[in-house]
Amino acid sequence: MSSFSIPLSGLASSQEALNIISNNLANLNTTGYKDQTANFQSLFYQTLGTTGSGDPIQVGAGSQVGSIGTNYTNGAVNATGVPSDVAITGNGFFITQKPNGTIEYTRAGDFGVNTQGQLVATDGSTVMGYPAVNGVVNQSGTLQPIQVGQSAISPPSATTTMQQQTNLNSAATPGTEYSTPMTVYDSLGESHVLTFNYTNTGPGAWSYTITLPAADTGGTGNPTTIASGNLTFDANGNLTSPSGSVTGITVSGLADGAATMNLTWNLTGTNGSSLLTQVASPSATTSTNQNGYSAGLLQNYTVESDGTVQGQFSNGQVQALGQVALANFPNAGGLQLTGGSNYAPTLASGAAVIGAPQSGGLGSLTGGALEASNVDISTEFTNLIVTQRGFEANARVITTLDTVTNTTINLQASPGN
Repeated sequence: MSSFSIPLSGLASSQEALNIISNNLANLNTTGYKDQTANFQSLFYQTLGTTGSGDPIQVGAGSQVGSIGTNYTNGAVNATGVPSDVAITGNGFFITQKPNGTIEYTRAGDFGVNTQGQLVATDGSTVMGYPAVNGVVNQSGTLQPIQVGQSAISPPSATTTMQQQTNLNSAATPGTEYSTPMTVYDSLGESHVLTFNYTNTGPGAWSYTITLPAADTGGTGNPTTIASGNLTFDANGNLTSPSGSVTGITVSGLADGAATMNLTWNLTGTNGSSLLTQVASPSATTSTNQNGYSAGLLQNYTVESDGTVQGQFSNGQVQALGQVALANFPNAGGLQLTGGSNYAPTLASGAAVIGAPQSGGLGSLTGGALEASNVDISTEFTNLIVTQRGFEANARVITTLDTVTNTTINLQASPGN
């Protein structure tokens, strides 16, 4: 009887809605989970005829779940302090690649690091992004697994400029000497200690020599002089000659086989003030600075809001290791859930549009944090009560129909009928 099929369809629809609510509650603490809602629609209608005015007389055949909507609003972002954890705020999905090459998408940023030093999702899929070479991200390159392994190395950089904040005592007598060291680096990252030797030659006048240990160039004996000259100060203790910088300081024939070093000694600061002074105070060097550094091993990393993975190296350098990419879809509601918080594109979703975070309508990232489920427990319990009432109402209709049927059968079976 159609009378039974109608409430049965209502029971089936309510059961599906209860399953969806149960799944939402079960994933209340699932990272990046998006709440789902069952949307009901009526089944086909049977036309019995028309009224005198021509209006159709129709009887419905019940209901069914017409669609399941996904709520893609952001979940709360909770800090974890784990550098591999990443949360998305706004639009977009992380791009992951399975070992068989299949590309999937997810909002769950609870990543880890595999034995190859690659950032991976909980199912072992690698997290894809733009590669970086010597700290420079190439967004036009092919997406690759993000490397954050401790084996990453920051290449060395040879010193080209150096400076020091030094005062030479104006009360010094001719022949008074003052020496101060400075460490510089060659093209292989090997350190060398230069010694700046100052000798007073008279009021407001000093000579200087810059020396390097003889062993650094494969020799023995006295240090090798790589630069020398004279310094002149005015009555206010400011350097007047030379001005600006000393150029053409070269260090060649290094014992480790490094390239010739070409050094510039800056004598003035960024504001044009003299870095070398001569006032009535003991000779002293308060600071030194140079732009070279040795090779360094990766010690830590952070994910910036634009997806750039910044590595901190043992040589004090900070360089980009890569940039996490995001994807979005013309119709995110058309994505197919494949389990494990992963999504796969369909014809309904359209093709993925890939880009860097904070560009093209894509959201931003928060490193060391996770996006929580956006399931609201109070809303789910309210939906649970409403759906339960619907289930009970349809069950009551079936019970009523059963009573009517039994009564009808009994009437037919009564004596005299």
